[in-house]
Amino acid sequence: MNAVNQTQISRVCHIVKGEVVEGAELEYGPAHARFTTPALKLDDLVWSRQAPGPAFDTPLDEILDILGELGRWLERDPEGLVRQALENAIRNNPMHPRVMQRSYEMMPRIFDRERLMVQIDNELGGKTAVDGWKPVTNLLSGRSAAMRAFPARILHIIAGNAPGVAAVSIARGAVTKAVNLIKLPSNDLFTAPAILRGLSAVAPGHALARSFSAAYWRGGDDKVESLLMRPQFFDKLAAWGGDATLRSAKNYICPGFELVSFDPKTSISMIGREAFASDELLAEVADKAAADATLVEQLACASSRYQFVEGTQEQADRFAELLQQRMGTERQLASAEGRPVPGHLREEIDGLRVMPDYYRIWGDYSGSGLVVRSEEPVDFHPEFRVVNVVPVKDLRDALRFVNVATQTVSLFPDERKIELRDLLASAGAQRVTCIGASGGMEGGLAHDGFLPLARLVRWINDEG
Repeated sequence: MNAVNQTQISRVCHIVKGEVVEGAELEYGPAHARFTTPALKLDDLVWSRQAPGPAFDTPLDEILDILGELGRWLERDPEGLVRQALENAIRNNPMHPRVMQRSYEMMPRIFDRERLMVQIDNELGGKTAVDGWKPVTNLLSGRSAAMRAFPARILHIIAGNAPGVAAVSIARGAVTKAVNLIKLPSNDLFTAPAILRGLSAVAPGHALARSFSAAYWRGGDDKVESLLMRPQFFDKLAAWGGDATLRSAKNYICPGFELVSFDPKTSISMIGREAFASDELLAEVADKAAADATLVEQLACASSRYQFVEGTQEQADRFAELLQQRMGTERQLASAEGRPVPGHLREEIDGLRVMPDYYRIWGDYSGSGLVVRSEEPVDFHPEFRVVNVVPVKDLRDALRFVNVATQTVSLFPDERKIELRDLLASAGAQRVTCIGASGGMEGGLAHDGFLPLARLVRWINDEG
């Protein structure tokens, strides 16, 4: 291999129980994005069940103090590690560089003490059950009892579509006092190691830092996963990602080894007839719908891909035209220009252009935004900032397109959420928001239909 190619290979470090492990014994990746990692020593990546995890008995207040300091460390970046991780992430992730940078700038907030306390209060009922045994005094038998949100042993398979996933996973693992092995995704190899290096920097040798490891192996590698994904080492498999990732992970689920799945999702918008009350209001609704569609460059589960418009075809066309015009707008988590639409999607859309009686299309393949209006939802997956607008006579007609894979439904006007939210939930949707608010996912609320912190602990009884 020549010297030029050598310089193109990224070096990925592992974190083993708070310690940085460097090395280039193993090499992975396609020709244009090769990277090396240290040798994988599986024995070092597990914690013995014969002893409690390092932070099992660390007071939560102490952990929250450290996480707050970690957030400030990420902002200051005193060693340049965050900048380095960001540069690597920009080089290896399809997300637009400005959006990736702004995503990094938002990460410190994830470790904010006040924000984490809302999650602990709402998802675990407060600190008492995390720090010890919370008395249960209302049993019908009159027996005495106590319950604890006991720390678990968690193997995280995180998604690489947004750097916040690594930060959220680390925050959740920390406040539940778990031991945590993070499998690094090939499209985000640097964010989790940078955060964990920060954790070791602000609390060197602390039990919390020793509760985390992060390493890369090829997803689905049976030689690795058949040894690690066992109840003798881990209680939970917290898995994000696509269908193939989750199907592979499910092969190892067995009694004592539980799957906590953040499944791949699709999100939609529903625009009521009230949007056509005036040109100004329609433009405002289209702008908010565009914000939902371009959220994280349409890489997030909460990004709207199908938008159902209550009205005639002509009204849906008016909305679609305004929607496409507003998609090329710079926002906090969206660039103005996007990424070019790839060949396979162009072929699909070109096929629709020859049927103008059924389909109408606004925009080009530059990536800034393209809208397809059709009588029924298109049968390809809209991505790369492609949105499918479908007119319906009544918003309830769109319910037949909602299922358990529908995460977020953004809706206009706000007051019609009350009319539709039970029906949407019954059909399978997990989140209903006002139009334009798909990106405001709050800590302390359900995620994909469950409370993550409550699923990431083991609820243990002490019964009299």
